[in-house]
Amino acid sequence: MENEDPLIVRVGTFFMVVGAGAFLLFVMSDIAEQVDFDYLFIAMLLIGIGWTFRRKKAPPPPADRFSWVKGRFGKNKKGKGGNTLPPNEET
Repeated sequence: MENEDPLIVRVGTFFMVVGAGAFLLFVMSDIAEQVDFDYLFIAMLLIGIGWTFRRKKAPPPPADRFSWVKGRFGKNKKGKGGNTLPPNEET
């Protein structure tokens, strides 16, 4: 599987994963009742930097999963309004 993400996006993903690991270390230190807030601050910093780098990823192209629905029902909506008379008028 080819990954065509730019290097900066990959680095952002790495920072987010390492930040999540640092957050888990903070939670474990809290469970052990020896709270070390350095892990929390490092986690917030790394996740913030990673999120900033990941924002630069281009959005994926739109999926054409329901193109047949748009084609089928889209044409009917255009054709309905043109040739119908209002309900109170008689010809």
